Amino acid sequence: MKNYTITVNGNVYDVVVEEGASTGAATPVKAPAAPKAAPKAAPKAASAASGAAGSIKVEAGAAGKVFKIDAAVGTAVKKGDAVVTIEAMKMEIPVVAPEDGTVASIEVSVGDAVEAGKVLATLN
Repeated sequence: MKNYTITVNGNVYDVVVEEGASTGAATPVKAPAAPKAAPKAAPKAASAASGAAGSIKVEAGAAGKVFKIDAAVGTAVKKGDAVVTIEAMKMEIPVVAPEDGTVASIEVSVGDAVEAGKVLATLN
């Protein structure tokens, strides 16, 4: 058996391929494990431009893909205002500010795959 890591549309899959004599018939294959988030090469420009990240974290409540950035760095937000919108299972889910503050950093870009609990932005 050989292990391979394959990236498809930004999703990373670990797959195992069995070696052996082929009979020409199809062999059942195990479904791949849930996709892993691809490692990020460098921090996003928005957080670098803002200096330090804020102390209040805005985290994803579910796994999905970043659909829209609703608030820019430096924007004042109230508790409940959408900061980032993620798409999961064809639904747009706003990720809201947990309290009043100013957006200190945006840690993701549109199209990024995110897991539940990932920090999407920070507030001061």
